[in-house]
Amino acid sequence: MALLLPGQGAQHPRMAAGLYRHEEVFTHWMDEAFRLLGPDGARLRQEWLAERPSAAFDDVSVAQPLLYAVDHALGRTVLEWGVRPVALLGHSVGEFAAATLAGVVDFADGVRMMRERRELFARTPPGGMLAVSAGVGEVAGLLRDGVHLAAVNASRQLLLAGASQPLERAARVLREREIVCREVPARQAFHTPLVDGAVEASLPGWRSLRLSPPRLTLYSAYTGGVLTDGEARDPDFWAWQASRPVHFAPTLSALLAAHACVLVEAGPGNSLTMLARRKPAVAEGRCAVLPLLPDRPRGEEADRHAVAAARAALLPTTDTHEEAS
Repeated sequence: MALLLPGQGAQHPRMAAGLYRHEEVFTHWMDEAFRLLGPDGARLRQEWLAERPSAAFDDVSVAQPLLYAVDHALGRTVLEWGVRPVALLGHSVGEFAAATLAGVVDFADGVRMMRERRELFARTPPGGMLAVSAGVGEVAGLLRDGVHLAAVNASRQLLLAGASQPLERAARVLREREIVCREVPARQAFHTPLVDGAVEASLPGWRSLRLSPPRLTLYSAYTGGVLTDGEARDPDFWAWQASRPVHFAPTLSALLAAHACVLVEAGPGNSLTMLARRKPAVAEGRCAVLPLLPDRPRGEEADRHAVAAARAALLPTTDTHEEAS
């Protein structure tokens, strides 16, 4: 089994809320996150559980700490089942949740950095992100004037990011070319130089942390491979990860080449599951995919049913897949 942890854009109101106060491990870690967030914790809990989200839900000040907390709590839930992952791979802020699960950073320190990140990144210029169904060569001419390649999620699934107006112009050009694109729920241009100022301001905080070698195999979509002990313990690596492109597609390929396993998506939705299904190792049956939650918000009962079904499906196959890896 390998854990996949999604990042910015996967969030939605009440994500995994059906597990709160029903799954003991999940509830414990969510409550711990809200406690560590201090005075803002109660407000973020309210934002998370609200039937009608506020206009700020997709802002870095809300989405990032909630995604980190939910990804981490879901990952802890799976680990509590007694399943040891052969690898972890996170996308964007999901990579930091993966690092926390792997023991690189203490959870309390992780929450502190999420609290600091939300303050620093909220000051960055207004921007956004655009999911594009195209290859890198097809968008190369658009990568100028404030538009950047933020992520390569599949051979024909990219994320562009940039300041609001240049990104809107790029979207118009893409639609004129009949290339499918859609806005991603984000108000900052993550994984671009537009957030470099926030990254630099975050360096003292990162350098104050005690970082440890990973206790589990941790893949980085920043480097495209297994994270070394030196990289894991480098605070600058973690700071600059937020402004550098995400190479998810080649990193997932590297993981699948090394491990015949079940890919468990521990986060809201199934965006990473859908990307994984395109890989030959999954399409040909050598590996499998298993999202923990429904593909979109379907209510609290659906959350609980999905996790129960995932647990039942995962546990009988764990020994077989891990021996194969």
